[in-house]
This record gives sequence, C-alpha cells and structure tokens, in this order.
Amino acid sequence: MSEAKALETEKNVYRVQGFTCANCAGKFEKNVKRLPGVEDAKVNFGASKIAVYGNATIEELEKAGAFENLKVTPEKSARQVSQEVKEDTKEDKAPFYKKHSTLLYASLLIVFGLLSSFVNGEENIVTTLLFLASMLIGGLSLFKVGLQNLLRFEFDMKTLMTIAVIGGAIIGEWAEVAIVVILFAISEALERFSMDRARQSIRSLMDIAPKEALVRRNGQEIMIHVDDIAVGDIMIVKPGQKIAMDGVVVSGYSAVNQAAITGESVPVEKTVDDEVFAGTLNEEGLLEVKITKLVEDTTISKIIHLVEAAQGERAPSQAFVDKFAKYYTPIIMIIAALVAIVPPLFFDGSWETWVYQGLAVLVVGCPCALVISTPISIVSAIGNAAKKGVLVKGGVYLEEMGALKAIAFDKTGTLTKGVPVVTDFKVLNNQMNEKELLAIITALEYRSQHPLASAIMKKAEEENISYSDVLVEDFSSITGKGIKGIVNGMTYYIGSPKLFKELLTTGFDKDLEQNVTTLQNQGKTAMIIGTEKEILGVIAVADEVRESSKEIIQKLHQLGIKKTIMLTGDNKGTANAIGQHVGVSDIQAELMPQDKLDYIKQLRSEYGNVAMVGDGVNDAPALAASTVGIAMGGAGTDTALETADVALMGDDLRKLPFTVKLSRKALNIIKANITFAIAIKFFALLLVIPGWLTLWFAILSDMGATLLVALNSLRLMKVKE
Repeated sequence: MSEAKALETEKNVYRVQGFTCANCAGKFEKNVKRLPGVEDAKVNFGASKIAVYGNATIEELEKAGAFENLKVTPEKSARQVSQEVKEDTKEDKAPFYKKHSTLLYASLLIVFGLLSSFVNGEENIVTTLLFLASMLIGGLSLFKVGLQNLLRFEFDMKTLMTIAVIGGAIIGEWAEVAIVVILFAISEALERFSMDRARQSIRSLMDIAPKEALVRRNGQEIMIHVDDIAVGDIMIVKPGQKIAMDGVVVSGYSAVNQAAITGESVPVEKTVDDEVFAGTLNEEGLLEVKITKLVEDTTISKIIHLVEAAQGERAPSQAFVDKFAKYYTPIIMIIAALVAIVPPLFFDGSWETWVYQGLAVLVVGCPCALVISTPISIVSAIGNAAKKGVLVKGGVYLEEMGALKAIAFDKTGTLTKGVPVVTDFKVLNNQMNEKELLAIITALEYRSQHPLASAIMKKAEEENISYSDVLVEDFSSITGKGIKGIVNGMTYYIGSPKLFKELLTTGFDKDLEQNVTTLQNQGKTAMIIGTEKEILGVIAVADEVRESSKEIIQKLHQLGIKKTIMLTGDNKGTANAIGQHVGVSDIQAELMPQDKLDYIKQLRSEYGNVAMVGDGVNDAPALAASTVGIAMGGAGTDTALETADVALMGDDLRKLPFTVKLSRKALNIIKANITFAIAIKFFALLLVIPGWLTLWFAILSDMGATLLVALNSLRLMKVKE
C-alpha cells in the first residue's frame, strides 16, 4: 500500500502481549493483513505494538494471533499505561516456580523418565509414557502452531521442530525428543526474557513523570491524575518533587534537573516565563506552573512515542536477516531430507541412523539465534541512547551513524551558542559620548529585524541606557547592507563597511579598514555607524563558541571520522576564526541554503556516509540530503524532533561522540551476532558428515547461540558516554 493511501486510511495502534519471537511477530502481521477491512498492518516487535490501517475488531486481531494466544489491547491513556506497567511488574515479581511451572513439570517428568529407563529399561511402557507426558506438557503450544503451519505449508522454526519431534518419536528416540522439546522451550523463554529486558529500558521512561499533580482550582489545592489536568491549570511543584506536566513558570524561582529529558547533568535555573518539562526534578524553590500541553503531548510522551516507533524501523541488517530466514528454512528442510534419504538409498546406509541425522539437521536449522540477533541489539541501543538524551529515530539511522566517514556542522547554534553578544564598541567622534551614540544605535536596531539587533539591545540594557524614548523618524532597511533613520533631524546609518564605502564622499579611512579587518579575522561581525559625511563609531558583535565544540571535534577525529566540516553563511574571516578555533578539518563560508545542500551532496559522493548537524529548521534541506540528519533539539523543539533522524535533546554536542561510539558498537555486535549464529549452524551441520550430530547437541547448540547472542546484545544497554 502506498504511503499516501496509508495516510488516508484510519490508523489504530494496539499493544500486543505474548510475542515469543520475531518470527511469530512477522506471522501475526501477515495474518492481520489478510483480515477483511484491513488495508495494511505493521508490527513493531521492539515495542510489542501493531499499527492497523483500516478496520478490525479486537476479536478479529486476537483470532489472527490465536496461533500464539496473543492478547491485543488498544493503546492506553497515561492512567491505563501506568496500571498496565504495575500489572507487568507484579507478573515480573511472581515466584519463579509459578512463572515457569509448565517447564518445571516437564523437566521433572524427564528426570523420572531417565530414572525409569535406568531401572526398567528404555523400551519399558512406563518410561515411554513419562517421556511422552513431558513432551506434551512442555511442547503443547509448539505442536499446535507447528501442525497448523504444516497444514498450511508455512515453514518456520516451529514447523522444523514439530517435524523433528514427530520423526524422533516414530523412530523411538523418546528420551532425546523429550530433552529437545524442553531445551527449545528454555530457548524461547530466554529469548522472551532478553527482549523484555531490552523493552524495559523504554518502559522505565514511562515511569519518569509522576502520574498525579497538585493543582490549584477555584482557590483550592487538589491532587489529581495527569489525565484529568487541563491546559491552563496552575500546577504547584514543591522542592524535591518531580514535575508532572509541561508548562511555563508563572511564579517562583528554582533549579531544575532536566537529565531525564535532555541528558544534562547540571541543573538549569528556572524563573517566570521559563519552560519546564514533565519528568524533570525541581531541586530548590517552590514553582507555580501554568500547564501548556495535555499529558499525551508532553515532551516525555513524544520521546517515548518516537523511541517506540524507532524500534519498529527495520535496520538494513534486520532486513537482511528477515530475507535470509525466508530462504534459509526451506533450504534446511531440503538438506535434512537429502541427509535422511541419500545415504540409505545410494550408499547402503542405515535408515534409522540417517533419518535420525536428518531430524538433527532440522533441529540445528532452527534460526532462533539468527532472528533474535538484530532486534535485541537495536532495542537495547535505542533505549540506552534515549536515557542519555539522544533520540535515534530508527535502526537504519543507528547503523548509518556507526558507518559515518564525514560530519558537517552548521556554525550558528551548533558549534556556537547561537546567542550573539557585543564584544567591541569604539566611538570615533570626540564630540559624542559613548552612551549617547549607543542609545541612537539601539533605537535604530530596535526597529530592525536583524538577528544581531538583540545583542545590541542586551548591551544597552546591561549599561542602563534608555533607548525607547529616542524618537526615530523615516526608518528604513537597506537590503543586504544595513539600516537608516532620522534622529533629531540627522540621518544616521548603521551597516557594513561596503555601505559606507558607497556613502562617503571623502573616502574610507585606511586605519578604520584595518580595524574592521582585524575584528572580522577574530570571528566578529563589524558594523559601522555614521552619517553621509563621517563615521561616528564601530560596534562588533560575535556569536560565542560553545565551550565543548573544540573537545568534541577532537574526539570525533580520534574516533576515526575522516573529515569534519563547518558550513556557514558568515564571511570568510569570521568563519576561519571560529573554524580554526574549534579545529574542524574544512571550512566553507558565505553559503546560501542551496550551497549547503550542494556541498552535502558532493560530500556524499566523496565519502558515502555523511552526517549533517544543524538546528532542524533553516538547515532542513541539508539535513534531508545527508545520510543522517542530526538536530540540536533542545527539549520541546518539535521541529527538531520531527525533521531529524537523530536529535540531541539537551542542545549538547557532547552527546555526538557517544552516539557515534554506541552506533559503532551496535553495528559490531549485530555483525558478530549474525556471523556467530550462522557459523554455529555451519559447524553443527559439518558434524553430519561423520554422523556425529545428535538431537540434543543440535538443540543445545541452538540454545547456546541464542543465549550468547542475546547477552551480547544486552551489553549495549551498558555503553557509557
């Protein structure tokens, strides 16, 4: 179905309980797609969700998942989700023997079966019945699905296991078959446990924000659930309490720890008109906050939603595994059939021996470890990144971050703070004092839309210079050059040196030109104020470089990033000064948005994998053209969250080397998992040649591979900055 059509169709998202493996999730997705009224469906195995485009009832969805007894529920409100988390926690805390009673009973029957075979012999009816009972108790769900698959000619790991078990029973290998069933059940339990552990890293995000808040209504302070809080309510947050909702401070002053949202460890000062976010911790003073967003629209809710969506995005390696598994299973069945038939027919082999070997091939062919190798890695890495204040929007971007060769940075707001400040102010006319001239400059700049005007107004406020009472007449902007206006009957101009070279009849003073060039070479923007006849002063404004920029560029080079480039629309002097200070390997100045886009395309053709780091708004074309678009997404910056592939939540560039390191580790772990899972299968299959492969060894090798792959993937949850 096309994306446009999908958007027109009603989309409903449901949570799914009971997934045991990625294969089962894929099968459930196929079944749902076949339902009448459903145009498309997409399972997110990482988040245990399904998005259904079209109309389907809960009963129909559960029927589609009946092969694994799946439970389907609509996506919940905050209150319902918190209740669900509590129930899941209760289930997690249930005694081990209750959670795994079926496995324990089946294992106990195997022990009795082995004792009976020792006392009564292997052919004894009691021994056989004990093993049969163990198989039925431990593998009932396996056989149900396997037999259904066989009837439909659908071949997955449960089909392979069912054929192997039936074949083993026919040739009388009761003990081995019973052990194989138990080991397979243990393998599935381990797989489920690993996936749940990885998912829990996202579930813990849901617990960050409190579920209740103290709200003032009709003069009374009442504790109410976040679902019942309305936009405009006043929330009272005491020192030491977590903030339950997004809003704006209307009264009070405090320091708020925003680490849960942005990853910043240093508390941020908050006073009237400052934004605060759900899930952050009020450390010092009492705050009164006016609610600005409903609970489902808060920044933390958006983060959880984006992270869960990211887990559903298939990474290239996952797509490869899915494709590989599709052809792999039938190939294994053909190999198993050949192993069972060819030696007895053509080489006088024993039918019993080679049918047994064929069944062992089926068991060893189960692609459990292979299928689980990628999803656990992606869920673990994306969950870890989210906790550290980095939003990665999908497995594909996680892998591409790990393969980056070049990173381009926008200058303003990325390598610099994006907040200009006045650095130099010099009066050149002895008849005017500094305060008088600054008042005229500020009055003119106050009326302009120039980004640097705020720096001049801030300077005037710091020096207590009143400019609002300065009357400006006939104000106008001179496109690309400056501004002009009449004050006390005199026309004043503020602008670039180019403007005054055109205005002045007497010519431009060489000392002044040298002064301006020096300022520009220091990375400052020099503006001149004067009249048509003379220059009255020079004011220089600079965008402060982030303290961490130099260190970050060094770390990226140490990580093996071949090229770091600064892209800016600023003049070459300013760009060179800042670029050389932070240590980028290349500087591109005086660029228009189209030039940035063209340069990113050029970098991609040269290096292949290229990232662009910008603010997610004016760099949108370049971000889109790069392999990975990384936005400096301060908490609450919706544009950054929506447009970028990766968002650094705290506007903190220091998260970039960590993200590259985590992505590389994820990429290495995924490759290692896939290689190991395939190698162990290949090694086990080689044992068929001398006839050494046994059923229990086959399943043990598969279970061992699954366990090692899962544990290896879970290491990504522990990667530190």
